[in-house]
Amino acid sequence: MTFKQQIKVPATYMRGGTSKGVFFNLTDLPEAAQVAGSARDELLLRVIGSPDPYGKQTDGMGGATSSTSKTVILSKSEQANHDVDYLFGQVAIDKAFVDWSGNCGNLTSAVGAFAISNGLVDSARIPQNGIAIVRVWQANIKKSILVHVPMTNGEVQETGDFELDGVTFPAAEVKLEFMDPADGEGSLFPTGNVVDDLEVPEFGTLKATMINAGIPTVFVNAQDIGYTGTELQDEINNDEQALAKLESIRAHGAVKMGLIKNINEAAARQHTPKVAFVNKPTSYTASSGKVIEDSSIDLVVRAMSMGKLHHAMMGTAAVAIASAAAVPGTLISKAATEAKNHITFGHPSGVLTVGAQSSFSDKEDWIIEVVSMSRSARVIMEGWVRI
Repeated sequence: MTFKQQIKVPATYMRGGTSKGVFFNLTDLPEAAQVAGSARDELLLRVIGSPDPYGKQTDGMGGATSSTSKTVILSKSEQANHDVDYLFGQVAIDKAFVDWSGNCGNLTSAVGAFAISNGLVDSARIPQNGIAIVRVWQANIKKSILVHVPMTNGEVQETGDFELDGVTFPAAEVKLEFMDPADGEGSLFPTGNVVDDLEVPEFGTLKATMINAGIPTVFVNAQDIGYTGTELQDEINNDEQALAKLESIRAHGAVKMGLIKNINEAAARQHTPKVAFVNKPTSYTASSGKVIEDSSIDLVVRAMSMGKLHHAMMGTAAVAIASAAAVPGTLISKAATEAKNHITFGHPSGVLTVGAQSSFSDKEDWIIEVVSMSRSARVIMEGWVRI
């Protein structure tokens, strides 16, 4: 019997924020995979090692978590006043499915570095020393992001002393600005309310803030679902019944937000929306053993990603948190006592500070003009990936 030889595709394995992913230049992909469709999805699934019924992704680049089962495709931008087009694919671990419905905020911090190093940014826009501002068009959600990339002697500076909870080693600080992060085709609050009554059979009626900024997110009060908001991964992820209940909140929230028509469609839209539960500032011990004092934070937040409690906080969910914090009356701003343009929240790995500039439009809608935060990024490995 004759078997096909493996093919090799140029690729870069990068950490961005608290995520890792395989990065590709669009023109390096096989021709059939340079356009959206089954050929592209099948290639990315094989690169990552999915679907894997063992849940380990042993035969691919994936790390068996939602934070490490990610792919990025970059190309010179086709949009005016942008440098690079950024397309993100969240690869399911145990299913043959790539979700293209949202962005990855953490990997956004690596997009600028990859774009510069791979010649996707006009050299005239890159200083020899200083900060290069890479104008990113996020193709999944059709939004602009500015990535501030430090440069030293004409090369991307990756090392530094910036520390990010959830990442072991310090690195250079990469500032991100998510411009007008709300859904361009709809309202910041899809239901028209900053707080809704959400009917979920397993819980009854829950108070929920459903927001579409960064990524569609459903916020509920931790205490309403039997938690404190200080839980770590094992307390949630080892409880199948709890995971099923949280998935039910996500599915019913997705219907309420108009993202799907019925809850049965939620399984085919795993990446969005996210579900997060919040509480007032509460002291706890982070997964690293670091003690987080209630006096050092404005609130605590725990977020679910691809059916599991995230080990830190998704960058896009942090955008949603910052946006909700800037609007009076949301569950986020209530947990933080009042609406704030800058907040520090506690997550399982530690703390994160985010900022948002908000305004109230003449259409009586809240507008988030920009959300900012700092992450870090670096190349882990580059060369070819074989499939």
